[in-house]
Amino acid sequence: MNNPVIKDAKQRMDKTIEAFRNEISKIRTGKATTALLDGIKVDYYGKLTPLNQLGNLSVLDVHTLSITPWDKSMVSVIEKAILTSDLGLNPVSDGTNIKIPIPPLTEERRKELVKLVKKFGEDAKIALRNVRRDANEHLKKMEKNKELTEDELKEAEKEVQKITDDHIAKIDDLIKHKEKEIMEV
Repeated sequence: MNNPVIKDAKQRMDKTIEAFRNEISKIRTGKATTALLDGIKVDYYGKLTPLNQLGNLSVLDVHTLSITPWDKSMVSVIEKAILTSDLGLNPVSDGTNIKIPIPPLTEERRKELVKLVKKFGEDAKIALRNVRRDANEHLKKMEKNKELTEDELKEAEKEVQKITDDHIAKIDDLIKHKEKEIMEV
């Protein structure tokens, strides 16, 4: 069906999935990933700048991240920004490079993180359902204004429901995958 309401609903649902994926990528697992540092902003000459714009971020091994700042004078400022973030990480500097050991997660912390992932998943599902509701309301208005027949309305509503179900299944898959990643020791 080439209904613009359905196309819009699908695009909005795709954006919801992408936002959810970005949200859970920031949640720490036992493994080092540069995505952990995405939310950190550094005071770079009076302007808050994302950390990834101030140097090379890389994964040295499963439990260590490395930052090589382009401006060597920023090493201590970057260290301070990481320490004051709520990630609980302790950077170690040799004057030119910063290494960040990623401590293993406790069982209790893993369970808290899984709950957090599930909460984010539920929020994303609510957003998907809101998009579905908006699309169905719009379709009903179109039918009321004689832009759609009753049969076309029913068909369009089925299509919206199918798209919603597909997107909810994607969120469930992402939750399952992230949960497995977090609980892996």
